[in-house]
Amino acid sequence: MLQALGLGAEVETVYRGMLADPSGGVAELAARLGLTEAQVRDGLDRLVDLDLLRPSRDCPGALRAVRPELGLELLLRRQEEELARQQEELARSKAAAAQVVSEFAELRPNTEVDGAERLVGMDAIQSRLEQLAHGLERECLAILPGGALSEASLESSRPLDERALGRGIEMRSVYQDSARNDPATLAYARWLTEQGGQVRTSPLLPPRLLVFDRTVAVVPIDPANSRLGALCTSAPGIVASLVTLFEQTWQAAVPLGADRGRTDGSRPSAAELELLKLLASGMTDEAAGKRLGVSLRTVRRQMSALMERLHATSRFEAGLKAAQQGWL
Repeated sequence: MLQALGLGAEVETVYRGMLADPSGGVAELAARLGLTEAQVRDGLDRLVDLDLLRPSRDCPGALRAVRPELGLELLLRRQEEELARQQEELARSKAAAAQVVSEFAELRPNTEVDGAERLVGMDAIQSRLEQLAHGLERECLAILPGGALSEASLESSRPLDERALGRGIEMRSVYQDSARNDPATLAYARWLTEQGGQVRTSPLLPPRLLVFDRTVAVVPIDPANSRLGALCTSAPGIVASLVTLFEQTWQAAVPLGADRGRTDGSRPSAAELELLKLLASGMTDEAAGKRLGVSLRTVRRQMSALMERLHATSRFEAGLKAAQQGWL
């Protein structure tokens, strides 16, 4: 139940045991909880690190459990601080990667120069992806923004993914949260996990990215202008930066099977928070929808629901109340 907050099952069991009865030693606690003494010691150490156990004033040398209403609030605050730090790193990585990729926009189409190739046209891109997938030896990393994927994209990806997974290749993919709303894309993502791949989702994603064996990367030269084509590069510095960008995105995302809903009846979901931030920055409904991979109708419906929850009669008032509640 508390694993989403960083507590493993055994650590949670020890915490519950300490809350119920902090008396006795490690051996007694282990017998009562059905764990080994080593598991109990590890759990106690972890709980002390998380500040969920503190020294007892009544019994010197013993520990007392911090009440859940205080301890879990501290855990949530730490998670929020860590997420903010990751978001800052992600923003820096996005900017660095975009600057590097833009330098290759002037390459002549479908020619390789210094380990970089500009691919123009779907046939050229698909042909290169098939070649790279065939040569995979260890892993493939993918960031797939935009929510719903086209039927053509899913059909062209399935045989490549199936062959790679059948050869034991590790595959990790990050989809946009809005992909959960498209039956075809969601079914494909679930198929990937059933075949052994790993899939996570996030409200906001950097541009599309594929990395093969951490040695070759394929990215759009300009996500806003697909006619410029894609960049395929094996330059170590660029690939390393893009791998870092993927790992930061992966850490901030949640597994496909996890609940992306609100943790309670008042706090907004991650996607709703991102929508609030985008609109508060001055972005239009249409632009915010494109960033989140959802339709204009969905943006307006979500914003209407947020205004109702905040008891706001205007978006300006909603922004003020969201800030007052610490959402922004």
